[in-house]
Amino acid sequence: MRIVVIMDPPSTVIVDEDTSFALMHEAAHRGHRVDHCLARDLYVVDGELRATVRRATMQKVAGAAIVLDAPEQVALSEVDAILVRTDPPFDRQYLWCTLMLERVRGRTLVVNDPQGLRRANEKLYACNFPELMPRTLVSSEKERIKSFVEEVGGRAVIKPLDGAGGEGVMALATDDLNLNAIIEMQTRGESRVAMVQEFLPAVREGDKRVLLLAGEPLGAILRVPQRGDVRSNIHVGGSVVKAEIDEADRRIIETLAPSLVADGLYFVGLDVIGGKLTEVNVTSPTGIQQMTRLDGENHCARVIDWLERKASTATAS
Repeated sequence: MRIVVIMDPPSTVIVDEDTSFALMHEAAHRGHRVDHCLARDLYVVDGELRATVRRATMQKVAGAAIVLDAPEQVALSEVDAILVRTDPPFDRQYLWCTLMLERVRGRTLVVNDPQGLRRANEKLYACNFPELMPRTLVSSEKERIKSFVEEVGGRAVIKPLDGAGGEGVMALATDDLNLNAIIEMQTRGESRVAMVQEFLPAVREGDKRVLLLAGEPLGAILRVPQRGDVRSNIHVGGSVVKAEIDEADRRIIETLAPSLVADGLYFVGLDVIGGKLTEVNVTSPTGIQQMTRLDGENHCARVIDWLERKASTATAS
């Protein structure tokens, strides 16, 4: 196959953590051609979506994980699969990328689907399933947010809708002298909505990341926050331990899976704290390398197996 991966620059890759790198490495190991491009490398000529790509060679070398060949021009309708792996935020460039990818939708396998990516803000998508979530408010109004914090017991967590990797996640408490300032900062003076969720004491034990492939669980890891930090994300120092998929996780998966698959959101990371769904990660979910090391199973192989089957089916149709 020929696979084009739309992602961030290779200089951002962390060899032993990055999921995009691990998937690209597995695909290349099987003999597939893997091309790298940035979102800004897409262009449309007379209605045809093309891209400036560079063939990628993956190596487990820190600082030089992905080596790129000379640039080439390719019509994306002629490749077998496109992986959209650009990290958040979902900004204007990301939006334009998904709209341009519509030119090959239904002809080339795109994971995740561009329409699904636009539909599924990683914070707001979970609000389609309120029965699975902790108590949650999305608002820009300071007094409404303060009243909500009181209603849920005086403690909550606030986060921007376009954040990722724990960026901007802050604790709220009614007895904190900084309460007003935090809310004003997060809402930019009540001009931007933010998500506020009740504080879940189970976060001290960890935030579970469950990876799904086509609606089925690949596995899970538990990200444990550092002492004194409400965030458990790997990028902000959270440690990772092995986790099992329990009954609460299965209930969440069974509820979400039909919607995710219908939206073309095939490779997804669910964030679960204390049996409650907090986020649905669809842009560039990570954790597959840590999961593989902890349970000894090559999860990248399972993803590429699926990609080969799915791309073959898409080509045949």
